[in-house]
Amino acid sequence: MQFDDDAELDTSEVRDVRGSRVPGGRATVGGGIAGLIALFLGLLFGVGPDQLGLTDSGDEPSASSSSPAQVQESCRTGKDANAREDCRTVAVVNSVQDYWRQEFPRRQGRYTPARTVLFTGRVGTACGAASSAVGPFYCPGDRQVYLDLGFFRELRTNFGARGGPFAQAYVVAHEYGHHVQNLMGTLRRAQDGRTGEDSDAVRVELQADCYAGVWAHHATRTPAESGRPLITRLTDEDVRDGLDAAAAVGDDRIQERYQGRGTPESWTHGSARQRQEWFQQGFRTGDMARCDTFR
Repeated sequence: MQFDDDAELDTSEVRDVRGSRVPGGRATVGGGIAGLIALFLGLLFGVGPDQLGLTDSGDEPSASSSSPAQVQESCRTGKDANAREDCRTVAVVNSVQDYWRQEFPRRQGRYTPARTVLFTGRVGTACGAASSAVGPFYCPGDRQVYLDLGFFRELRTNFGARGGPFAQAYVVAHEYGHHVQNLMGTLRRAQDGRTGEDSDAVRVELQADCYAGVWAHHATRTPAESGRPLITRLTDEDVRDGLDAAAAVGDDRIQERYQGRGTPESWTHGSARQRQEWFQQGFRTGDMARCDTFR
């Protein structure tokens, strides 16, 4: 995946609070093994820790404002995105939102942007305070995506994914898929508490995978404010890295890795094969209408 070296990045779409201290109560989900258990329970790529009761006892509603603002200082152009992981995240957020801003009006809708918050350790959100153990998530309460960049290392070391820039882009695009669902009113269908391979929770997650594929289909053709696409190259190898990441976080793959067998009745995100298939559906068609996982 390659970005236009001369493109200007919009850092206003990313809030960098890495290294900030968030006041509040003690987090109920810690790192290490607790984090792996949290992922196993289906928090990975979830829609907020509050829905599974994994929040702090504190009442801090948002991330601390004492930010080192690293991305604002260092992430100016596509050249920076080609060189730095955090700047690459900014560029992917820009590209994903450029696409949805242009797609919604074509469907008689209006896209409302969502910021990504980069944090380390713990963060406060409108969905409650959470540790980085919950993985990347979208909070519908404040319409923000939350991401600890250390997760991408965990994706490789603990879940066996190959990694790579587009594997990271897939994660970000998936979370923005939840934002699209929130704007369209479909996200609430995951909140009935049911689990299982045919549950609405799984269907919501697979649809977000499909939306990530739709963005990827258009990524090298979606013009930024400059009139040129921010992403200039997306290779077959990039797409394979994304599919590999999708498979690595399938419910069956996680369960087999940590409990030795799959239990489909407890699935919340779908199998490795399902996640790959729905991403491919979006990538092949480029049509969000073909992402109806509820049919």
